[in-house]
Amino acid sequence: MRPGDFPEARVAATPSTRWADAAWPDLQAAFARNDREVGLVPVGATEQHGPHLPTGTDTLIATAVCERAADLTGALVLPAVSVGVSYGHGTQLPGTLSLSPALLAEVLKAYATWAAASGLRRLLLVNAHLGNTATLGTATDWLRLYVPELRVGTVDWWASDPAVLAEATADGADIHANRAETAMVMAIAPHLVHADRIADADDEDRTDGLVFRYTAPSLSTNGVTGRPSLATPELGEQLLSRTAAAVAARIERGRTEEPPLGVAARPPLAL
Repeated sequence: MRPGDFPEARVAATPSTRWADAAWPDLQAAFARNDREVGLVPVGATEQHGPHLPTGTDTLIATAVCERAADLTGALVLPAVSVGVSYGHGTQLPGTLSLSPALLAEVLKAYATWAAASGLRRLLLVNAHLGNTATLGTATDWLRLYVPELRVGTVDWWASDPAVLAEATADGADIHANRAETAMVMAIAPHLVHADRIADADDEDRTDGLVFRYTAPSLSTNGVTGRPSLATPELGEQLLSRTAAAVAARIERGRTEEPPLGVAARPPLAL
C-alpha cells in the first residue's frame, strides 16, 4: 500500500491532525461534521532500551506510526500514553517507569471515555510495547461491554502487516532494542541513537525453551535482545512506511464499520 492509495489523505478532520494542537471549537465542528472519524492513540512505554536507545523508544515509535498514518488519512492523533506496563524490565537497569496492569487499564478506560465525551466515537489504540498487550485487551474488554456505542480497537505495530512482523522478529521473537526497533529510531530520531554504544545481545537467546517467565536482568546483561548492529535507517523507514500504511488501511475500514448485528445494549448493572 502506497500513499497514493489514499487520494483524500491530506484532507484533515481538523485544522491540525493533532488533538492537542486543536482548539475546542475546531474539535466540536469536526465531530459535528463527521461522527465516523477514527482517533489514534499512541500507546508506548518509558523503559530501558539497552545502552544505545532512549527510554522513550516505544512512545517515539507509536507516535511516529500514528502521525504517518494521519498524514495518509487525515485521522486525528491524540496525546500518547507514554508510561505503560514495564514490569518485565525490573529495576536493575535504570530508566524504567511503569504502571501496574490494573492502573494502565483504568487509564485507558478513562482516556477513551473522556474522548467520547468530546464527540469521538471510534478509537484505535496503536501499541508499541509488548508488555502492554494483555492490559490493552483487558481495557477494551471493559469498554466493549460498558460503552458499546464507542468503537475501540487495538493494533501492535509489529503485527500490523505480515512483512513487518517477519522483519521485526528476524533476530528473535522478543522485540526489544533489537534490529527493528533500532532501525525505527534511526529513521525517526537519529540524534537519540548512541551509535557508538550499539552492541548485540551478549550471547545466544536465553529465552529459547524456557518454561517460566523472568525479568530482563535474568536474561540480558545489557538490556538488549537480538542484533541491533544490523539496523539501518533505510530499514527503519521501510518498517515505518509499511506499518503506517497498514494502520491507514484499518482507519479507512474503521470509518465505515458497524457491528454486524447492531449496537448491543449496555448491561443493566455492573457485573
